Amino acid sequence: MPSIEDELFPSTPGKFKIDRSNRQLHRCFASTSTMFLWALFLIALTASYLSFQSFVDSGSRYLTASWGGIQWEKQVRTSAQIHRSGGISVLVTGATGFVGSHVSLALRKRGDGVVGLDNFNNYYDPSLKRARRSLLSSRGIFVVEGDINDAKLLAKLFDVVAFTHVMHLAAQAGVRYALENPQSYVHSNIAGLVNLLETCKAANPQPAIVWASSSSVYGLNEKVPFSESDRTDQPASLYAATKKAGEEITHTYNHIYGLAITGLRFFTVYGPWGRPDMAYFSFTRNILQGKPITIYRGKNRVDLARDFTYIDDIVKGCLGSLDSSGKSTGSGGKKRGAAPYRIFNLGNTAPVTVPILVDILEKHLKMKAKRNFVEMPGNGDVPFTHANISSARNEFGYKPTTDLETGLKKFVRWYLSYYGYNTKAKLVH
Repeated sequence: MPSIEDELFPSTPGKFKIDRSNRQLHRCFASTSTMFLWALFLIALTASYLSFQSFVDSGSRYLTASWGGIQWEKQVRTSAQIHRSGGISVLVTGATGFVGSHVSLALRKRGDGVVGLDNFNNYYDPSLKRARRSLLSSRGIFVVEGDINDAKLLAKLFDVVAFTHVMHLAAQAGVRYALENPQSYVHSNIAGLVNLLETCKAANPQPAIVWASSSSVYGLNEKVPFSESDRTDQPASLYAATKKAGEEITHTYNHIYGLAITGLRFFTVYGPWGRPDMAYFSFTRNILQGKPITIYRGKNRVDLARDFTYIDDIVKGCLGSLDSSGKSTGSGGKKRGAAPYRIFNLGNTAPVTVPILVDILEKHLKMKAKRNFVEMPGNGDVPFTHANISSARNEFGYKPTTDLETGLKKFVRWYLSYYGYNTKAKLVH
């Protein structure tokens, strides 16, 4: 009888002795083991590949990040340098927007340090924003592409530059668009504002903040002209509600953390490099293209009226607010004393009806508009706006000087130039 050793070892060198009766079982076992080993190998190979790919992707994201790095920091510092005695260093959010680009240029022109921040969203044609950025770049203003909701980016900017002021103009604008995309208003106008305030409260030293509220906060208020002390608890649109919320939020941060804050209620800003979603802009485009324009009317066929305010006058108000902002009193997120909290109207004080605006555009375009009058829908628009600017006048000498006739003439000249009807576009002042 064969021993156990005889069963386990071959009788002939170089050959294994296998019981023929179990040959199929061994084959099956060997085949299954081999497949299992191959499966383990493939799993390990796949895991290694995924791990390597993750490493490559992470590295790629780091290398292609739109901010950060030695060169980026150098650009930020250079742009923030002050070139006049008693100048200020300002972070301008929404810097490639309509108001933001004009304010940035005015600050740079007088020798202040300016760093822009903009996310270049597509609420309207981003190419217009990039054209504005090119204009800013030509004046030595560096614009960081990023979002105000990016806390790490904001912290980095304040780590690189000790900004004395923040001009917060980034926001989701427009009344009617809120019906399509309400989340964007909460994301930008509330969450983004809070994120910026959190960064400012933690900065050392804390900057003074001037930010864009809106005349829309007056909502359904019927008392005219609108004064800062009037009730603002009847918003007519989600946009207005987010701006009103912004006023309450900024008051809270002023009270708790000692941030010096000024809110500006803009009244229908217009002018060169304006926003394509605004009525005067779309009217101009449609008149030139021979398309009809829609003019809304209020109840009883009453013409809508707006306190149209030329961009140069708004810029003067913004700079006056920055210069008179006072200082934040907090340090390390803790309040050390009372800090200024202010709200001002920035308007023209001379409301004009929309049909008269169209008359002026026809005059400067030398073309007649195809007018289509429609009753104002319940989409958040209000029938009129009219600013009382006595507070801004008393505080920092705000005085608008451009009437609608003059302002629209400058806008039309820019529009015809920028869109190729005339020569190369230039910023019109």
